[in-house]
Amino acid sequence: MTVYLVGVGPGDAELLTIKAARLLAQADAVVFDRLIGDDVLDYVSPRAERYDVGKTPGTPGPSQADINRILVELGRRLETVVRVKGGDPFVFGRGIEEAAACEQAGVPVEVVPGVSSALAGPMSAGISVTERGQSSGVCIVTAEQDPHSMPIDWAALAHSGLTLVVLMGARKAADLRDLLVGAGRAPDTPAAVITNATRPDQWVWRGPLRDLGAEPVAAPSILVIGGVARSNDVADWVQAVSGGFA
Repeated sequence: MTVYLVGVGPGDAELLTIKAARLLAQADAVVFDRLIGDDVLDYVSPRAERYDVGKTPGTPGPSQADINRILVELGRRLETVVRVKGGDPFVFGRGIEEAAACEQAGVPVEVVPGVSSALAGPMSAGISVTERGQSSGVCIVTAEQDPHSMPIDWAALAHSGLTLVVLMGARKAADLRDLLVGAGRAPDTPAAVITNATRPDQWVWRGPLRDLGAEPVAAPSILVIGGVARSNDVADWVQAVSGGFA
């Protein structure tokens, strides 16, 4: 009896790892979130019990404690329980909390890494988050920070010279723009928004930081801020062959 925390990548089902696909096919139960696509769930065994624990913004949904309880109960009853996590379970996926809950309850747990949207999303838009002459590093942050966490030092990030990749930043794109510009980041710094990364309806916006969030940003979106987000021949080619981009 094992609970598997399985990362299924940023959206495109073909980015599943072989191990993730195998476990989905073997699952006795699968627990999944709102943004997990049907093409990923098509890999799930038809005999598996399914538990949708997705949280829709503005509506009540299961708490993290509820999800932990479901995983523990299933793990005690069934042989193979798969907790599906978008991207990678340990990159803003609360996977460590679910793993700890299972361990504390005496339920074996295994983490299966997935392709993180923080890297695959920009890549799908032709953005290399590190680039010689532009950026020697990348900082991945969330715009939906836990109030008990140490506050993000936006002033330090504004002057770091690092590429900033912001997850869960759609609602707060304008606020993040104002924080960074207010902290000294140049308003003409290149920025990009990748919406529905790696999916057939992927959409990309590029422009200066000063214009980020001027129009509403749809979720789920990945924000990229830094010189690497500029338009270039590679990015233009990726957008041309992928279609549906702005």
